Amino acid sequence: MATTNPITRLGGLARRLVQDGLLSEEAASAATEAAASANRPLVSYLVRDGRVKARDVAVAASLEYGVPLFDLDAIDPSNMPTSLVEEKLVRKHHAMPLIKRGNRLFLAVSDPTNHQGLDEIKFHTGLTTDAVLVEEDKLSAAMDVALQAQDTAMSDLLDEDLENLDIGMADDDIGEKESNLDVDDAPVVRYVNKILLDAINSGTSDIHFEPYEKTYRVRFRQDGMLHEKANPPINIAARLAARMKVMARMNVAERRVPQDGRIKMVLSRNRSIDFRVNTCPTLYGEKVVLRILDSSAATLGVESLGFDEMQKKHFVSAISKPYGMILVTGPTGSGKTVTLYTALNMLNNPEVNISTAEDPVEIQVAGINQVNVNPKTGLTFAEALRAFLRQDPDIVMVGEIRDLETAEISVKAAQTGHLVLSTLHTNDAPQTLTRLANMGIPAFNIASSVNLILAQRLARRLCEHCKTVEDVPHDALIEEGFTEDEIRAGITVYGPVGCDKCTKGYKGRVGIFEVMPVTEAIGRLIMENGNAIQIRDLAKSEGLQDLRASGLAKVRLGVTSLEEINRVTKD
Repeated sequence: MATTNPITRLGGLARRLVQDGLLSEEAASAATEAAASANRPLVSYLVRDGRVKARDVAVAASLEYGVPLFDLDAIDPSNMPTSLVEEKLVRKHHAMPLIKRGNRLFLAVSDPTNHQGLDEIKFHTGLTTDAVLVEEDKLSAAMDVALQAQDTAMSDLLDEDLENLDIGMADDDIGEKESNLDVDDAPVVRYVNKILLDAINSGTSDIHFEPYEKTYRVRFRQDGMLHEKANPPINIAARLAARMKVMARMNVAERRVPQDGRIKMVLSRNRSIDFRVNTCPTLYGEKVVLRILDSSAATLGVESLGFDEMQKKHFVSAISKPYGMILVTGPTGSGKTVTLYTALNMLNNPEVNISTAEDPVEIQVAGINQVNVNPKTGLTFAEALRAFLRQDPDIVMVGEIRDLETAEISVKAAQTGHLVLSTLHTNDAPQTLTRLANMGIPAFNIASSVNLILAQRLARRLCEHCKTVEDVPHDALIEEGFTEDEIRAGITVYGPVGCDKCTKGYKGRVGIFEVMPVTEAIGRLIMENGNAIQIRDLAKSEGLQDLRASGLAKVRLGVTSLEEINRVTKD
């Protein structure tokens, strides 16, 4: 009577180990049962208990399953795209991201039969997963080094002052999502909180979280310039992005398209900070940028802006008129919103009705009716303006005039007894008038509705504690725009140094302005279809101080440096 070969009762890898003489049949059977009862992979059980050498098990598994065997020592751990897979999945399935090629992710595994783990990682990353067999001991060592380095780096960045910080979404519907966060993510939660708090305390306007192939960096925009502030471990990039997306009420699972959201941070009973959040997919993960919206900026007075006496006189005169249009122009980040809200703050009182339409509302002020435009629902600037005009307005602020429809309604409002404030994206004040004409606004309407155009830039202030006198040759001063009379009278030019009270010699910013009231003479030139050059020449003959001249005046006062004025005003 034939008897069954005992080896055939063993499955896959165990049978191969017996056939290769690495284990006896009894030892293989016992190890299989023990690994199953302990809910551990057979490979891990054999190697960690010293039953078989890791190299021998890996070779046997490679032959049995036809999976290539890779020497993990041949790759630099810093080149592994560990940020693509969350730590809990790496630990759970004992699989480390090895190489990413296009849409394929190669995972270092010691047990190639763990198809469930490969499928779960494929689901979470959206990438096709392929197993690459490595030795168990080398895989465990690589995982421990990578994950321990991550935890150590995170713990070094944590601060005890974050315990009572209240951070959530713009509305209060976050409790359930917050409570469902995995405990393992607590260091990431605290780290993001600390970054936000540091940014607020340092006067930062924007925070950039940027993943690259081998590094991850966090940069703060301070006084208009970006400065690198931190380099968290690259393998937590996905967790950092996911945390901020949860806070901003975005779709955490969606990584292929940009998303927008908002975060609210409560610092105290009387102060809260909003963050406008945007994510964008890049080659190596999602870049996240947060714009800090601090409503305390609305308390700025006109003295803080940086006007000279004549500019201040024109500005105050224009906002004191009961009707007409005031336009502020300049590039993104030039302080237009703060200038407009400084005007609104001066006008805000119980006797007037002020309404604003913005995209989005950046500064929240009590007593002003503020509207977030939302083109997806049909609430455009033009629609918001139409609604305002039916609600008995005195003063209207439009975030930006982007199209003819918005421009026409704004002009009509200015002509029918309302004060309208808005912005355009032009380089200087005279070009703003021709831009309106090019949009299709008749010259007569422009001349009769626009009271004042204000072009502006923001220049960094020199640090009062460390600025130093610079020796600038006479010819260089002439070339920069100073006159012989000014040089003979004496000009002291200061430059940056850098100390512990500033950032590279600068602290804070000051406005550089071109304030052009639309006089009768300029109005007549507009109706004669004068171009921007003709309008500029006429305005200068009436005493207009352009952006360059305004900047040089700040240099003479020692407020900023010649280098900084060249950066923001020189074409």
